[in-house]
Amino acid sequence: MTKTPLTVRGAEKLREELRHLKSEVRPRVIAAIAEARAHGDLKENAEYAAAREQQSFTEGRIGEIEGKLGNSQVIDVTTLENTGKVIFGATVTVADTTSEEESRYQLVGEDEADSKAGLISYNSPIARALIGKEEGDVVEVRAPGGPRELEIVKVEYI
Repeated sequence: MTKTPLTVRGAEKLREELRHLKSEVRPRVIAAIAEARAHGDLKENAEYAAAREQQSFTEGRIGEIEGKLGNSQVIDVTTLENTGKVIFGATVTVADTTSEEESRYQLVGEDEADSKAGLISYNSPIARALIGKEEGDVVEVRAPGGPRELEIVKVEYI
């Protein structure tokens, strides 16, 4: 089984969510179930049904996060020597060869992706086109809006 790459920040966010779910949400849900049980008939108890549903969701998310963390490889690009190549975790500044508009992206794991924040999944069309290339290279990206040519202006390992 192959490991899923995660940045240090992405792994930390998952660990924090896991801590929150286990130490805060889970005890609150257990207390809500106990309180709802105290009200009697469980068949027609909406509070009990809602608390059980919340428990199911919480336990499912805990299992999902534990699985992701257990099957991940945390990559800290700040410890790597900057060779100028685009790799997982690198921050890349690119310029559209047509409009000359510059964009800055960090290549991250799928769970960390947030295009509005400049965090793109390493599986996205742009990231796949950039990986392995160097500063000065021009790549063609097959984006949903049609093909685009991007020039790699700068590669940073931050």
